[in-house]
Amino acid sequence: MDENDEEIDPRRDFEGLGMRLITVIIVALLMSFAHTLLGLMTIAQFVIMLVNKREPNEQLAEFGTSMGMWMAKASRYQTGASEVKPWPFTELD
Repeated sequence: MDENDEEIDPRRDFEGLGMRLITVIIVALLMSFAHTLLGLMTIAQFVIMLVNKREPNEQLAEFGTSMGMWMAKASRYQTGASEVKPWPFTELD
């Protein structure tokens, strides 16, 4: 056996996957909430643009950008493409 090879402890691996499952479930619930919020923000921004001569609300647009970046980070974590946990487990980028 090479000195770089480590034996995988099945019990420790299962505990790690169990915690990941809990984290993924929490993130999935937050993603569901974010999807609903995105729909409401879309409607609000459309109404604002109707009333405001096609000019979007800058704060709402910026919040949408931040939320989109969070959703992308959360999606990467959920699918295993990244080990970086999204907010609220890490700082919001």
